[in-house]
Amino acid sequence: MLDNEVMELLGIEYPIIQAPMAGGVTTSELVVAVSNSGGLGMIGAGYMTADQMREQIREITQLTDNTFGINLFVPTEFEVPEEEVETANQLLQPIREQLNIDAKDSLEIPQYKKVLAEFHEQINVVIEEKVPVCSFTFGIPSRDVIKELKRYGIIVIGTATTVKEAMEIEKEGMDMVVVQGSEAGGHRGNFLVEHEESLVGLMSLIPQVVDNVNIPVVSSGGIMDGRGLMASICLGAKGVQMGTAFLTCKESGASELHKEEILQAHEDQIVFTRSFSGKWARGVNNKFIMEMQQNEASLPSFPVQNTLTKGIRKASSSQRNREFMSLWSGQSPRLAKSQTVNALMKTIIAEAKTICNKN
Repeated sequence: MLDNEVMELLGIEYPIIQAPMAGGVTTSELVVAVSNSGGLGMIGAGYMTADQMREQIREITQLTDNTFGINLFVPTEFEVPEEEVETANQLLQPIREQLNIDAKDSLEIPQYKKVLAEFHEQINVVIEEKVPVCSFTFGIPSRDVIKELKRYGIIVIGTATTVKEAMEIEKEGMDMVVVQGSEAGGHRGNFLVEHEESLVGLMSLIPQVVDNVNIPVVSSGGIMDGRGLMASICLGAKGVQMGTAFLTCKESGASELHKEEILQAHEDQIVFTRSFSGKWARGVNNKFIMEMQQNEASLPSFPVQNTLTKGIRKASSSQRNREFMSLWSGQSPRLAKSQTVNALMKTIIAEAKTICNKN
């Protein structure tokens, strides 16, 4: 029914990739459950050190013989404008006080050179630990990095939000492309165009990308069930990448409060913000987003703002205070369920088969 080159290339039974959600969501338990259920489990390693990556990769290889992958953030040059940092800290200070965060907590502002060096350490770990699949978000790594990964037989996947970005990913020699529709939860993967220009709906994006690249296309954004999978296949995609659907699963490392918020949310409560990280991302609306909205444009870019809000996000999560947490979610929260990965995978495939049989 769904046999295609993506499944063959990735060595998976079903054309379903679990989105690599950074920040602790992609526990070893989640990744293994997805891979053992016939999909591709993915580690979201964007915020991990090379040592943390190595530890989790080894843990997963002990738990499954099936294919799994890892995702890295491509570092892009950034500045640390002192005025913007000072303004952001002034805005954040009342919230820190409200959450009883020690003002003495040091904030190590990231430096581009250090971030770039850490990225190359991550690449070395992927190669040394023989991870079968490596995907990238926020840009395209250098041709040297892509060639080196491919030299070791690692499948390399890019993330695009527009046709031009997908074409660039193919041109640089990557094996396949995940196209991210504007419905997708979490951070936007745009890198050639600004936020507004990158907001193409998935149903519009898939066929236009398929018509303009020769590498396999995987769709992502708002897909939660067999209907979304089959709609993507009909439009020319060879598979889907799903985030929010797996985030609310039992094996996910998302906090229980985060899961509850998605399970109770409606589609009109899912908004865009750059207040948490300095990069546009989609999630459940709350007090922090609304309070920061009028100053959003003046906040420092990623990863600087992300560092400034780290303590707030951590404290609000441990205090079970939804109002200052980054509650990332796609636009289909009404379709989210609290269930095991295996139950979700079985349901998706059963729904897809039913649709196929009707036709």
